[in-house]
Amino acid sequence: QVQLVESGGGLVQPGGSLRLSCATSGSGFRIDTMAWHRQAPGKERELVAAITDGGNTNYADSVKGRFTISRDYAKNTVYLQMDSLKPEDTAVYYCYARAEKWGLMYSSWGQGTQVTVSS
Repeated sequence: QVQLVESGGGLVQPGGSLRLSCATSGSGFRIDTMAWHRQAPGKERELVAAITDGGNTNYADSVKGRFTISRDYAKNTVYLQMDSLKPEDTAVYYCYARAEKWGLMYSSWGQGTQVTVSS
């Protein structure tokens, strides 16, 4: 499977910004969709943003206009720029990748990175 390693989480004040990164490793895979999900305490994991190999993006309504997902195809790395952060954005953020190898599809998750928005 593809291995994913997130970085960039931390503590930020409301209105602040953070940039998450997710680096992939694993040979022979073609990465299809990459995405960020999040899970807040007591809540289900939800999709935050996704980007396809063709560059199409989609966002949760709650983050539209504030978050931007981007991708470095050469490095197979995905980023999440988070601006105008709110306390309700506090969650563990997980990177996700869907990859293909030898005609088989694989889904991989990172270990998660904590984002806390608080004054």
